[in-house]
Amino acid sequence: MSHYFITGATGAIGSSLVPVLLQQPTSELTLLLRAETADKLNERLEELYRFWGIGSSDQAARQRIRALRGDVTLPEFGLTAHEYKALCAACTHIIHAAGNVRMNLPIEQARRSSVDSAKHVVALAHAAPKLEKIEFVSTVGVGGRTYRQVPEEWLTDRRDFHNTYEQAKAEAEELVRGEAERGLPVTVHRPSMVVGESASGRIIHFQVFYHLCEFLSGQRTRGLSPRFGGTRLDVVPADYVAKTIAWSSQTSASGGLILHSCSGPTLAVALVPLRERVRAAFSRAGRDLPRMVELPTPLFKAIVAGVSVFMPTELRRAVRTLPVFLDYLATEQTFINQRTQELLAAAQLPVPHPDRYLDKVLDYYLERSR
Repeated sequence: MSHYFITGATGAIGSSLVPVLLQQPTSELTLLLRAETADKLNERLEELYRFWGIGSSDQAARQRIRALRGDVTLPEFGLTAHEYKALCAACTHIIHAAGNVRMNLPIEQARRSSVDSAKHVVALAHAAPKLEKIEFVSTVGVGGRTYRQVPEEWLTDRRDFHNTYEQAKAEAEELVRGEAERGLPVTVHRPSMVVGESASGRIIHFQVFYHLCEFLSGQRTRGLSPRFGGTRLDVVPADYVAKTIAWSSQTSASGGLILHSCSGPTLAVALVPLRERVRAAFSRAGRDLPRMVELPTPLFKAIVAGVSVFMPTELRRAVRTLPVFLDYLATEQTFINQRTQELLAAAQLPVPHPDRYLDKVLDYYLERSR
């Protein structure tokens, strides 16, 4: 019997992961969910059941899932002494997928989300006598600005970061690296920009990629666009990341390794063709699109900043986040995934080609954002 403790079950990766783990007939899952009251906890769990398609009559699946009300940033996750003791006694696997993906938080808040939560996960690992494996979800963003090719290994050189999210995740990785070197059975997973599931486009929340697509469509900038040149964007479907994590949790072969769940150098999508794909999808959905006008990036930023003063409040807020995206896209990076793919070959988990899923991802978004 495998007993998984999972953080981040309400996120893009965690919500895709739970159905994969339930395919293992002997697995039981404990989910850590934030909720103000016990009633709110039940409401959140029911929302997840609806997303997973687990109806009230499916008691076999429901009996294998337990939700605890807590907070990953608190010592012992804010659980009662009884709850924490029982968790330690039962836990055989930890999957830490929780994280605040806001990129521009004050650094101390970002550290609470990433570094403090990592400390508490490590503490649980040391207190769980049956522990077999930890899967720690990080991000390819820990490469910061320094690496043109981010390798599948621990990054120890000094480097600058695009934002506090990347910095805090890198600091959390450094903590985990020390534990791995002392023998903790942990695998670090670095996904790139996560999008909806490859077969359906489904995703629980619309995050960074979808905001970027709104800008690529030209709607939020009145058709103005910076010149992207040959810049590429690495995206990956949530179900591919989830299957990789689930596979890794059941093998010692990945212990102590860094796995890059990403499209990699050969499948990362060039931004100009992506923009055309986005605009085609928006047009199919009946969106009125302005004619695109490309500008040098400094001029684009200056014009958009000036024009945003006259925009409605909601649109103005959205436009003000654009520098965050532009800063990220200005760094020409690729993320190496050769070793990860070699390791996953035996599990028959090839990286899906973006041409197979991007239209589904965009259509799913547009059907639900009218």
